[in-house]
Amino acid sequence: MELSQLRIFQAVAEEGSIAKAAVRMNRVPSNLSTRLRQLEEALGVDLFLRERQRLQLSAEGKVLLGYAERMFRLQAEAEAALKGGEPAGEFVIGSMYSTAAIHLPGMLARFHRRWPAVNLQVQTLPSGELVEGLVSGRLDAALVDGPMDYAELDGLPLFEETLVLITSLGHAPVASAADVQGESVYSFRPRCSYRKRIESWFAAARVPMGQIMEIESYHSMLACVVAGGGVALMPLSMLETLPGREAVAVHHLAEPFDHTTTWLMWRKGMLGANLKAWIEVIEAEAAQAA
Repeated sequence: MELSQLRIFQAVAEEGSIAKAAVRMNRVPSNLSTRLRQLEEALGVDLFLRERQRLQLSAEGKVLLGYAERMFRLQAEAEAALKGGEPAGEFVIGSMYSTAAIHLPGMLARFHRRWPAVNLQVQTLPSGELVEGLVSGRLDAALVDGPMDYAELDGLPLFEETLVLITSLGHAPVASAADVQGESVYSFRPRCSYRKRIESWFAAARVPMGQIMEIESYHSMLACVVAGGGVALMPLSMLETLPGREAVAVHHLAEPFDHTTTWLMWRKGMLGANLKAWIEVIEAEAAQAA
């Protein structure tokens, strides 16, 4: 199994087509087909399910893709280390949605200006999925609601977030979860850490939580709450950026549900040149904001 074969495999997996992958890699399709077939024969598995005009990854193919991406990142880190530890190659950062919207833009701009040779990519996911990405090696680092108690991970705290509950303007004051008992709750998918926090808020008050309505954006959450459809929990910093925020009532929660800390996490032993450069950018942003 050669890295060149894995590059072809990755391109076909991402494009879903040998023809498209060939165009992307500036090679003839027959060459890619041959190399891919040789890889499958060497491994003794089918990496793709051939369905009409598109190739879909098989279960074995999905496993190999994860390992291939880790190998490419390690290759980039090795090359950077041999060049004096200069940041280079691919660097994949994961982030919660709110953090990506509020805190990342300045960091990304500063990092790109300082290290233009690094192919920096950002993936936005709920905290639970970010941790999976770190442990599996799909992500080099992630901004998560922490700290995370995982033996495989290291990290450092970055900034505090104030969490607030929003309701329609005409809603009565909210002192505890009992004041919104049974009302619909707008939140992200189950593995979102903020969703777990509002579930814990209801559980601590020993009152039933209303139906959870899964929403994929804070803008949509706000719109639903404005319309009187229920309540939502979100970082105050996120709410303050949303158009229409004046049309909801903001309720501050009691401890320990009123705040959270965002951490930068990474796999132990993987503090390479790219991650060190990213930490330097974060520290510079913090110093500038102070």
